[in-house]
Amino acid sequence: MNSPVSRAAEVLTGGGVIAYPTEGVFGLGCLPDNLQAVTRLLEIKQRDPTKGLILIAAEPSQLEGWVSDEDLRRLPSPNRDLAITWITQAGPKSGPLLRGDHPGIAVRITNHPVAAAICRAVASPITSTSANLAGEPVVNDSSALLNSFESLVDYVVPGDCGPTTGASEIRRLEDGEVLRSGSR
Repeated sequence: MNSPVSRAAEVLTGGGVIAYPTEGVFGLGCLPDNLQAVTRLLEIKQRDPTKGLILIAAEPSQLEGWVSDEDLRRLPSPNRDLAITWITQAGPKSGPLLRGDHPGIAVRITNHPVAAAICRAVASPITSTSANLAGEPVVNDSSALLNSFESLVDYVVPGDCGPTTGASEIRRLEDGEVLRSGSR
């Protein structure tokens, strides 16, 4: 039988949407270059497309083309105790469905073992938006995730969130300014 990471990779490369654990909350994800999957993810979440999405990657090289070359070189290593999402200059692959109404793109090098393994398995970043309907509380409990999203997504990847709780901190790479505080 396929491992959960292999199954997630199959679903993603087939154009599907998954729910998966991250550092602080469960996320909804798809491959960022599949516009049909990104559109479906936005519909599942009922998210305003002008808000944009986050891309997560296992290593900076996976963000090549999604982030400007200059910012790609400047991305810091992941923080073990705090998930930090960086607002960077967008690269040529970052279209409006990913950026929303913003000129930059939000990215995070994930240190969550399952999320990073999925990125490695598909050799690509994946989208990451919290597994909740727009305006509703975030989901960090696996039973609540299954109740809310099992029928809406193509695969729910088993695993636990952590080591933080809640959404990631968001900082602007240009000057380090904190735009949203994270949880520990």
